[in-house]
Amino acid sequence: MARLPSLNGLRAFEAAARHLSFTLAAAELNVTQTAISHQIKRLEQELGVKLFVRQNRALTLTPQARDYLPGIRAAFNDLRLATDRLLRKDNDRVLTVSTLSSLAAKWLLPRLSAFQEAHTGIDVRITTSTALVDFAKDDVDAAIRYGRGRWPGLRADWLMADQLFPVCSPALLTGGRPLACPQDLAEHTLLHTSGGYDDDWRLWLTAAGLPPDVSKLPGLTFDMTFMTVQAAIDGLGVAIGRTSYVETDIAKGRLVVPFKIALPDEWGFYLVSPLASADSPKLTAFRQWLIATTSGKAGDKR
Repeated sequence: MARLPSLNGLRAFEAAARHLSFTLAAAELNVTQTAISHQIKRLEQELGVKLFVRQNRALTLTPQARDYLPGIRAAFNDLRLATDRLLRKDNDRVLTVSTLSSLAAKWLLPRLSAFQEAHTGIDVRITTSTALVDFAKDDVDAAIRYGRGRWPGLRADWLMADQLFPVCSPALLTGGRPLACPQDLAEHTLLHTSGGYDDDWRLWLTAAGLPPDVSKLPGLTFDMTFMTVQAAIDGLGVAIGRTSYVETDIAKGRLVVPFKIALPDEWGFYLVSPLASADSPKLTAFRQWLIATTSGKAGDKR
């Protein structure tokens, strides 16, 4: 059995990767920036893999680090949840919500502080998984899932739907290769997400009147949407954006939308919960907040 790397090194890596800053990671972990730097360097030596690229004052993840991060983040989250379950005294104040990693990172977590400020008596726990939740066995109160809202025996409340459209780094528009019209995509690297999003490029290309075979040109594929989005931010190519995953990066100028063609998605996000506990006070408060947060953005219910 392979020896596990240093736990302190993994904690430093997860925090630094989340903030893309050694300084902010040091503040979170209550250590010095030098300590974070040493722990990262030691972890890189243990793994034999470079994890960060330091350019001037910017810090970016290497491709290997981007692949490594989701597993590390999930492991720490599992440790936190296991500890919470061990020490939990009052289940009525703890709300555990399962969702997709990319939706948590790019949409839910940046907004969650608003719920916490409004409901100080509810302690929210977020766990990420692509698997369907077994409410009879898993210690989960509700799940945010993507689909058509048809989960027998469960309550499913509509939240929002996405639109699909290409996104890229602003730097890509000023590069040597043009990106003025959809036909120019044939000269660029296309970024794909595997899993349930394999067909996104083909659908958009068809809607734009282009041969769907353009989606089969050599490109880059990632297994999580937030990794694909980060690759687009880093200028590695053009990705298909989904509204809920890219709207914040577009608003902050990290991504741009090169074309005006957007394709409505047929599926949507739902808050799913067991019928027996769907009307509990903590879950009702969370549901009402979610629906209020997504109102005006969800589009028509499908």
